[in-house]
Amino acid sequence: MTIMNDQRWLSQNFFIFFFTWGVYLQYWAGWLSEAKGLSVSEVSLIMGFGLVARAISTMFIFPFASKYLSDKKLTQFLVISALIAAILYIPFNHFITLFIVTMIFSLFYPSLLPAIESSASTLVQQGKVHYGKSRSYGSISFVISVFILSIIIGYLGEDAILWSMIAYLIIMLGLQAMPAPEVLYVKPTVEDRSQKFSMRSLWKIKGFPIIMILAILLQGSLASYYNYSYIYLQQYLQVNTFYIGLILNVAVIFEILFFLKVDHLFVKWKTSSLFLLAAAGSTLRWIMIFLFPNVWVFVLSQSLHALAFAMAHYAFVQYITRNLPKQQLSNAQGLYSALAMSLSAAVLTLFGGFLYEITPGLAFLGMIVFTVPAIFIILFTKKVYQY
Repeated sequence: MTIMNDQRWLSQNFFIFFFTWGVYLQYWAGWLSEAKGLSVSEVSLIMGFGLVARAISTMFIFPFASKYLSDKKLTQFLVISALIAAILYIPFNHFITLFIVTMIFSLFYPSLLPAIESSASTLVQQGKVHYGKSRSYGSISFVISVFILSIIIGYLGEDAILWSMIAYLIIMLGLQAMPAPEVLYVKPTVEDRSQKFSMRSLWKIKGFPIIMILAILLQGSLASYYNYSYIYLQQYLQVNTFYIGLILNVAVIFEILFFLKVDHLFVKWKTSSLFLLAAAGSTLRWIMIFLFPNVWVFVLSQSLHALAFAMAHYAFVQYITRNLPKQQLSNAQGLYSALAMSLSAAVLTLFGGFLYEITPGLAFLGMIVFTVPAIFIILFTKKVYQY
């Protein structure tokens, strides 16, 4: 394949995956609440333990499978499994059965993210693609997905959320039948499965433990935003369902702008500087929502998503691409997805649900228990570890 085609392949895969991710992140909790009739506390339990299942999968199952399957084969397996699990949701409406199905779904679907990110890191290391350019297509599709689904829900109701997920996964499965970059067909060797490239050895790399801690703190702090924004806007701020989609898209528009320019504007920045700016922006975001509980301030705070999420994510990708061998990329992405995107978010989802019951705005303010410590960790460690 040519370099241009490698870039196109990665952009297409980010695009279709984030079409499903828009459904999952922004509407899944609302779907469980509105379409399935669960209470906020029940939704919190299901989503929280779903994140635990996701963490187990991405920390153990995904890295293990990546030692035996090529990137291409692994992604195909995950898409098929996620589609089957999504279909299992159709007949069930009670808490226990929905809890069980969510655990199954969480074992497969979320692992698609580190699988695609791992493929991206491999291609970036070989100098074949610009990460930000392809990742921006994922953000663009996220916006389109959320916007389209908000319109569909307005006409058909919350039941359309599940059917949209199933439809998008079918399209993603079709895309996996198309050719991929040759390097993604390479099957891991016996040496790749040696202790030298084990997950445990990652922690011995200078600076990696600090990088992982920062990623855990900053990505975990997005828990309340992902799980309670829809309910907060609909029930507390009384926003029409159609406009909720537009409001949630504001954050991703700024995310898109960031990824489009990041390869040029921040390529020479140190990882510590990227994390510091991300932590400061995230802290400001949650304080704004708590102090000023109205729609317009919430919309304004959405601009800080470019720092709270996008910059923190880019900082981690930048570090592992520059400092880790190819054999460790899947391990690093698995840990990142498990610890930063799942377990920390699971803890703060449960914590946020408790705070939401007290007063909705407090669920967002509570997220600074992760962002403020991140700021101090960066200030005290950046010179010592030179990251």
